[in-house]
Amino acid sequence: MRAAFHQQLDALAASIADICQLAGSAMQKATQALLQADLALAEEVISCHDDIVLRTRRLEEAAFTVLALQAPVASDLRAVLAALKNVADAERMGALALHVAKITRRRHPQRALPEEVHGYFAEMGRIAVSIGHDAKDVVLSGDPQKAARLDADDDAMDDLHRHLFTVLMDKEWKHGVAAAVDVTLLGRYYERFADHAVEISRRMIYQAGGTGTAVGQA
Repeated sequence: MRAAFHQQLDALAASIADICQLAGSAMQKATQALLQADLALAEEVISCHDDIVLRTRRLEEAAFTVLALQAPVASDLRAVLAALKNVADAERMGALALHVAKITRRRHPQRALPEEVHGYFAEMGRIAVSIGHDAKDVVLSGDPQKAARLDADDDAMDDLHRHLFTVLMDKEWKHGVAAAVDVTLLGRYYERFADHAVEISRRMIYQAGGTGTAVGQA
């Protein structure tokens, strides 16, 4: 019974890693669409999001099946609950990439971003993709070194997010309220994408016996 339980946990982890990978790829395409005002690519991100949603629903069902059939207790129960939280975070990562693509679609054929902030979002996109892939690796390996790298990237994302506001608050800003709102929302989407990946990573390190955030504190 215990061997079967751990096989099911491993299968859940592998599927969560797949969703992190998909979310990272979606954010890569969404960023490219945003920077280039590429409607076709934005539409691809939007249409492919249904696959992420379907996968997460199946994962949730699988996790609840484990709870029902295995009736885990103590650390085993915490592992299943952590998996459920990770599923939710991974799904949210995909949804944030979706939001970026939708802003691109809404502003097309105009660009959603003024030229002054292109560099910020190119870098935020690069970091988000790296974070998505690192989250996948941490889920599969429980490697604390990769988790530390993910934390460092999250700090870099936070710095970029803060710096964006200096641009928005500059008296030389000449792009109006709508553009300021788009930039504010987009910055938040990238920042939250990183936060969700970090939460997944910390739970996995905690479950592996490292120093990550406890499940109940995440």
